[in-house]
Amino acid sequence: MITSVWKSIRSGQIDPVYLIVGTESYFIEKTLDLLKDKLTDGGELELTFFDLDEVPVDHVIDEADTIPFFSDRKLIIARNASFLKAAERGKEKINHDLKALEAWLENPPGSSVTIFVAPYEKLDERKKVTKLMKQHTVLVEAKSLQTNDLESWLMHEAKSFGKGIDLKAAQRLMEMAGTNLTLLSSEIEKMSLYLGAAEGDITVDLVERMTARTLEQDAFKMLQSYLDGDVSGALSVYYDLLRQKEEPVALTALLASQIRFMIQVYYLQKKGYHAQQISKQLKAHPYRVKLLVEKRQQISEKRLLQVLGDLAAIDLQLKTVSGNRERILEFFLMKRASQMKR
Repeated sequence: MITSVWKSIRSGQIDPVYLIVGTESYFIEKTLDLLKDKLTDGGELELTFFDLDEVPVDHVIDEADTIPFFSDRKLIIARNASFLKAAERGKEKINHDLKALEAWLENPPGSSVTIFVAPYEKLDERKKVTKLMKQHTVLVEAKSLQTNDLESWLMHEAKSFGKGIDLKAAQRLMEMAGTNLTLLSSEIEKMSLYLGAAEGDITVDLVERMTARTLEQDAFKMLQSYLDGDVSGALSVYYDLLRQKEEPVALTALLASQIRFMIQVYYLQKKGYHAQQISKQLKAHPYRVKLLVEKRQQISEKRLLQVLGDLAAIDLQLKTVSGNRERILEFFLMKRASQMKR
C-alpha cells in the first residue's frame, strides 16, 4: 500500500532505491515531495534529475555512486524508465546498460536515494531487470483508484485536514470536479481551510458552493439536462459557459465527444462487459463509467445517435454561418430538449 510507504518516509525510514510504477501523477508527485521534504530536514539537499528517454541509465548509476558534497544523502530522480516496459526490438531511443544496472541494484550506495519513475500501466515482467527492480527496490504503485477506493481516499484526505466528509458529499465532489486526484485534494484543502478550526464537516451544500467546476463537467451536466428534457437546466449551464467566453463550436464538439463516449459505454455494456472492464477498454476512469451505467435505462442508443447527427449539423452551421453563432446552439437546446423527455 502506498500509504505504508509514505508512513515510513515520514518516520525517517528511507531506502536507497525506489521504483514508482503507474500513471496517477498525484501519487507520483506526492511520493517525490515527501522524499524531498524529509531529506531536506537535515539541511541543504543535493537534487539531480534525469530523463531516461534522453540519457542512458549509466548516468544515473554514476551520479548515485558519487559522494554528496553538501548533505549526508543526495536525491536522484530518474523519470521515464521505459526500459522496464515492453518495446519493439530496435526502436529503443537510448541504449541503456541494463547489465550494469542489474549489478548496481544488488548493492546500491547508502549515500544516495535514487527514484526510478515508470509512468506506465504495466511493466514487462519477463525482463530480468524488471524482476530485479521489484526485488531490490521499494515499489510504489501509482495506480488510478477504483470508485470505492476513490471515495475512501477522499474521506482519508479530509481527515488529514481534521475534517470529515460523508459519502454523498464525496460523490457530489467527484461529479463536479472529476476524478483528478490533484484537483480533488486541492478542493478538500480549500474547503477545510474555509471551515477553519471550528468543528464542522464538508457537506454536499459546501461542495456545491465552493467546488471549482471543470469545462468537461459543465458540458456533461448540460448534456444530462438536455437528455432529461430539462430545457432550463441545459440553458442555464450554456449561458454560464458563454459568460466564461467558451466558444459554441468548442462546446458542440465537447457535447459530441460526450455522446460518442456514452454510445461506446452502452455498446460494451450490451456485449456483457461490466463497468470495470469498460473503463479499462476505453481508458476512462471507473467513476465516469459508473455514472453512465447507472443512467443506462434513461435513453436509448437510437436517440443518442439522433442527437449525434443533430450535433454534426450544428457543427456545420457554426462553421459556415456568420453572425450570432451563440443562438444556433441555444435554439438546438430549446428545440430538442423538451422532446427528449420520456
